[in-house]
Amino acid sequence: MTTTDQHPLPATRTRAEVESQPAIWTRVLAESLRTSAVLPTAGTPVLFVGCGTSYYVGESYARLRNDAGLGRTRAAIASEIPYLDPAETLVVLSRSGTTTDVLRVVEQLRGSTSVIGVVGEAGTPVAEACDRTLLLDYADETSIVQTRFATSALLLLRASLVGAAGDAGDAALSELPAQAGAALVLPLPDPLPRHVVFLGAGWTIGLAHEAALKCREAAGAWTESYALMEYQHGPIAVAGPGTLVWSFGPVPEFVADPVRATGATLVAPELDPLAQLPAVHRLALALAAAAGRDPDRPHHLSRSVQLD
Repeated sequence: MTTTDQHPLPATRTRAEVESQPAIWTRVLAESLRTSAVLPTAGTPVLFVGCGTSYYVGESYARLRNDAGLGRTRAAIASEIPYLDPAETLVVLSRSGTTTDVLRVVEQLRGSTSVIGVVGEAGTPVAEACDRTLLLDYADETSIVQTRFATSALLLLRASLVGAAGDAGDAALSELPAQAGAALVLPLPDPLPRHVVFLGAGWTIGLAHEAALKCREAAGAWTESYALMEYQHGPIAVAGPGTLVWSFGPVPEFVADPVRATGATLVAPELDPLAQLPAVHRLALALAAAAGRDPDRPHHLSRSVQLD
């Protein structure tokens, strides 16, 4: 499997939003001092709640915040919170501000704990119900499949950890808009894979899950996601020629050699893990085009899940 640029992407709303990420990320970083002041301070225990993509963003944020020693942080799916701790600050992420599962959690916990919302649209039920709200409307999307909103939210959260840590911390943050631009011109695999596996470790496990979800949503593709060191514990059994294994970090040879032995192609782009997501978005769009699917109208999906 070689990489070429022989897969032109149709002009869609989703593609335009994908390609806007370098500019949006630049604004996120420019406003990071203001936005960081709204988010939990060092030492505050945090419960991060979201659904789908928002949960995967929270999973990455929780691992980064724990690793930085800024306070116990956990992420939970809105409908599957294992326990409640009134000492925790609740942080919720909702692009639409209307997701029923998230709104129910906010309504249940407000008044007993501090509630912070990161939302894409002002005046929505989630935005109005939170004690404090960070409005990320300039990263909002008309598309159903989330791309730039999710990556911008994670960048915003990641930038807040640098300030809270009180040191240079993630010095590479300023380079991320340029890296996102580089990701948008990475050549796509040729031929396109029939099966894609994303691998992550630590905070990038959430990115792996999100990458797999993007290819499923936009293209109906056969995608999987695992922790790097778990891949050989069973999932590798379905790898073979036509499989693309994409790692969000370096792959030790004792993992790489067995992957290549299956006939699969292994890639680990030399970009920051977050900056790799725009490249994954392009892969999802190419897979959608090859499958005859319109990424602006993904099958069986709506912009927000609202329950009666």
